[in-house]
Amino acid sequence: MNRRLPRKSIVRDQSGMTLIEMLVASLMSVIIVGASCSMLISAIRDQPALSKKAQNVTTARYQLERMVREIRNGVQVESASPSAVTLVARVRRVACGGSVQTNPSAEPVKCRITYNCSGTSCTRTEETPAGIAVGTPTVAASGIGSTEVFCFAPSSEEDPSQCGVAEDPETATYIGVNLEVPNPEGPGLLTISDGATLRSAAFGVSSSSSS
Repeated sequence: MNRRLPRKSIVRDQSGMTLIEMLVASLMSVIIVGASCSMLISAIRDQPALSKKAQNVTTARYQLERMVREIRNGVQVESASPSAVTLVARVRRVACGGSVQTNPSAEPVKCRITYNCSGTSCTRTEETPAGIAVGTPTVAASGIGSTEVFCFAPSSEEDPSQCGVAEDPETATYIGVNLEVPNPEGPGLLTISDGATLRSAAFGVSSSSSS
């Protein structure tokens, strides 16, 4: 009473992959694994450059913020060029060049601050209003790729509101700062830019005119 299945059905149920199908599947697997390994190796190789780039940008932003914060407290620009600037600024310390800060309610003192950029760094020098150097010059920015750091407004450009070369330093009310740092990922430089209007510029001009 046993019923026999047709021979064709038995052969069809027991059939497997052909040699060609196995070769195609193996080739596709090799391609996928190879592409994945290539992407992983590329990411590992680029990681040091990305880390160095992030470090350069972070350092430049920190240095830039310190310079801009001091510019914002400026009273008047005395000399101006793309690589150097001297301004009178208000600092919250007992005396120019000192490290003791004044009481927050006390009046800040006026000091003459000079930023001078040469080579791969910018130095900061602090003087009394009479021009007597106090303290020692400190490095304000390092690892820069260009010494053309500063721009001013009003400027000698066709549009005086554009940041450029100062035609008359004493009338400058805005100072822009551009730090160019090396780009580890390839040629060229990374530019980190910011700037500030001298907060006490109007006060400085009125004081100069009255004196």
